[in-house]
Amino acid sequence: MSKLQDKVALITGSGRGIGRSIALKMASEGARVVVNDLDREPAEEVVAEIIAAGGQAVACVGSVTAPDFAERFVKTAVDNYGGIDIIVNNAGYTWDNVIQKMSDEQWYAIIDCHLTAPFRILRAAQPIISALAKKEAAEGKEVLRKIVNISSGAAAGNPGQANYSSAKAGILGMTRTLAKEWGRLKVNVNAVAFGLIETRLTQALAGEDSKTVNIEGREIKVGVQQAMLDGAARNIPLGRAGKPEEAAGAVYSLCTPEMDFVSGQVIYCSGGVIASL
Repeated sequence: MSKLQDKVALITGSGRGIGRSIALKMASEGARVVVNDLDREPAEEVVAEIIAAGGQAVACVGSVTAPDFAERFVKTAVDNYGGIDIIVNNAGYTWDNVIQKMSDEQWYAIIDCHLTAPFRILRAAQPIISALAKKEAAEGKEVLRKIVNISSGAAAGNPGQANYSSAKAGILGMTRTLAKEWGRLKVNVNAVAFGLIETRLTQALAGEDSKTVNIEGREIKVGVQQAMLDGAARNIPLGRAGKPEEAAGAVYSLCTPEMDFVSGQVIYCSGGVIASL
């Protein structure tokens, strides 16, 4: 039997990039997946890919920062699969600037996506998880559930990322707090801090041309100069950026039975770069 057989996994930002790889990995190990993306097309493509491979998945499309998203996300899992076993707070992007040029809009957009949205999702999930845990305890069962919050090495501080670094440091505080609050509910709460991973947000720019992605009506510049990528790679002990599948593997590992006694921890998926937090 697969290690996540019949577990219900909710994964934000799972229509593309690292999130997509997490969704596919979870599904390949038997999980029933709630796929989320800002846009319907990539979310439904991942759902179709999972179903074509013999798995189960449904889409919950929309922005994680929408006021009603958390309840809708949780309801999608409960209505379709009857519960919640795994939550991965993965959705995110960067919108950089030095602090004197960073607008309130930039600050709140990143804080809301990386910190407020996970808070709301976990708050919405708590009554469901609590009720299931109480029922299982009454039946003499021990069922461990898994929360994985995505952080970053930038949580230790990164020039031009006051918003992102603050959010990624904040999610670690939330992780450690919920590991203590939810232990009685048999929930492991951990975080994965990524280093440089190859995604559309870290792709090399062609010459000096900037690329953008549209996020909630904002055109956000993405991509990194090749010289900067080369320099970053030289500072990684393993000598290269990570692949989305490798990032997904770190998240998946925290959801397996082998990690049932691990909670409140941060795993660095960074090729050997370890930030001091």
